[in-house]
Amino acid sequence: MHLDVLDLRNFYYRTQLGRVAQRAIRDRVVAMWPVQAGQTVAGFGFAVPLLRPYLAESRRVIGLMPGPQGVMPWPAGMENVSVLCEETLWPVPTGMVDRLVMLHGLETSEHPSAVLEEAHRVLGPGGRALFIVPNRSGLWSRRDITPFGFGRPYSMSQLETQLKRHGFTPERTSAALFAPPSQARFWLRTADFWEGFGRRFGPWLAGGVLMVEASKQVYAPTRGGLGAVVRRPLKVLEGVGKGAPEPAMNRS
Repeated sequence: MHLDVLDLRNFYYRTQLGRVAQRAIRDRVVAMWPVQAGQTVAGFGFAVPLLRPYLAESRRVIGLMPGPQGVMPWPAGMENVSVLCEETLWPVPTGMVDRLVMLHGLETSEHPSAVLEEAHRVLGPGGRALFIVPNRSGLWSRRDITPFGFGRPYSMSQLETQLKRHGFTPERTSAALFAPPSQARFWLRTADFWEGFGRRFGPWLAGGVLMVEASKQVYAPTRGGLGAVVRRPLKVLEGVGKGAPEPAMNRS
């Protein structure tokens, strides 16, 4: 079940813990996807906190927010780019998106397969999608004081398997939110240190969210019928159609 957009807004923009989480995840997104001019960048779920670095240079930025969650105008003080949509029917032409970010859109959906099908549809050739989900082994998925404590958390293998089933090829993996989900001043002040430490020693320190960058599988068309040419015929057919050899006793 999707969280309410007001709860998500209040967490990311009105709490210190939410701002720490926003900065940690956004820094990883920008590190994986440096800003490039002329691209169409979309986010589904509540991904708008991660899209701000792309507003200036991108050809188009779209914040897709599912109906069960609700929508809010974004960004503040600028022309609105957020759109309320059905979670399984996005108002985006097929193959239009160059970069797609999904945050709080997969783990909270009651129709994850249909969501992934829409993500596959809107992604263009050569495009990339970044799926960000709660880590089932992390601390953040075990505390309901943050949005990451709701929905279905994933392991890395579970997320990659689900993506492969829907036509995506995982390319890179990462993680974020290595500091505990605590509002204590010590953890908030040292959050940047824990992010750097976690990226260096990830296998020993579970991040609160998993991130998988995936590309869209595009299959080459196959040719059948008369277009299929057999380059090496079976040898068992050799000699078919030739005259039978004449017995030696009949030769003059």
